[in-house]
Amino acid sequence: MGLVTLGIFTHTIQGLVAAIFLMLAHGLVSSSLFIIVTLLYERHHTRLIKYYRGMTITMPIFATIMLLMTLANIAVPLSCNFVGEFLSLLAAFEYSIIVGVLASLGMVLGAAYSLYLYNRVCFGNSSNYIIFSRDVNRREFYTLLPLVALTILMGIYPSAIIDTVKGTIIFQESHT
Repeated sequence: MGLVTLGIFTHTIQGLVAAIFLMLAHGLVSSSLFIIVTLLYERHHTRLIKYYRGMTITMPIFATIMLLMTLANIAVPLSCNFVGEFLSLLAAFEYSIIVGVLASLGMVLGAAYSLYLYNRVCFGNSSNYIIFSRDVNRREFYTLLPLVALTILMGIYPSAIIDTVKGTIIFQESHT
């Protein structure tokens, strides 16, 4: 969300489009990650990361969905966050190279932590503290599926939203 603020304060159309696109992307990706964490807590009743290991062995569908959403969270290409973060960084570098470099550094550190968290939760030997883990059921899968699909769709075809937002911003500027 810091990149949303950065995009707004660049005072450019590109920055505003990036901010709005990132807010939509954040709504999809963060919601799905919160659902994923809630599913994990619901099964194991702990929030301590050190107790989770080996979820790919016991919960492969869960681990796959978590991987997709973690990658979307760190803005890999073909995800909606990539488009928004790229536009925001482009506007930031046009505004100031120092601001762009600092924002890029923040993105890299955030990505490193997200991958570290995924590694700790999903890989390794099964935890001794967690005896049984059932994978996602249909209700949980069909709850997450639209969020995953929209995340990928917005990354593949962002122009539908970008053109609408850009047209609205330009219309508002011409009538003020």
